[in-house]
Amino acid sequence: MSLDKKGKTFVISGPSGVGKSTVLKALFEGRGDLYFSVSATTRKPRPGEVNGVNYWFLDDQQFTDKEEAGDFLETATVHGLARYGTPLKPVQEHLAEGVPTILEIDLQGARRVKQRAKELGLEVVYVFIAPPSFDELVRRLKGRGTETPEEVAKRLETAHVELSAENEFDVTIVNDDVDKAAEDLWRVIASEYGITE
Repeated sequence: MSLDKKGKTFVISGPSGVGKSTVLKALFEGRGDLYFSVSATTRKPRPGEVNGVNYWFLDDQQFTDKEEAGDFLETATVHGLARYGTPLKPVQEHLAEGVPTILEIDLQGARRVKQRAKELGLEVVYVFIAPPSFDELVRRLKGRGTETPEEVAKRLETAHVELSAENEFDVTIVNDDVDKAAEDLWRVIASEYGITE
């Protein structure tokens, strides 16, 4: 992909358990022309997660220090359980090189990016990943087995709020098939860059 213009940011959001990470994994397979922003979080790593690959795992003090230093594009406390933030510098560096930059963040984070985009001179496309149905979302979230029943309940409570915010996004992609959803997402990116394949 030859990019001779400033990069665009693609904010990918949607309720917990909708399969955002799975869709993005499929999108990135075999592609070296996109940048995925690794978020920082204060939550504990899940089995198999690697620091600097899945997330930057920080304790509360480290997170606060970075937040106060202005090192984040946005921060949010998610599900009242943990804090998340998007490191600003790597995003700016990749955008300056014209690389499509992907942020996978929750609704609060997407709204914060919206507030700051103009001030930072970011061109942003907001993409909402939706489940085929709420029942399917419940099934996926419970099926992950990575959260306690209390955490699942909290995430489902948040999901109702997130689903009602779908109209705040530029594009909605329904994740009823991971490969198709990844292709749909690539089409959104390609169209923003004027790429025809």
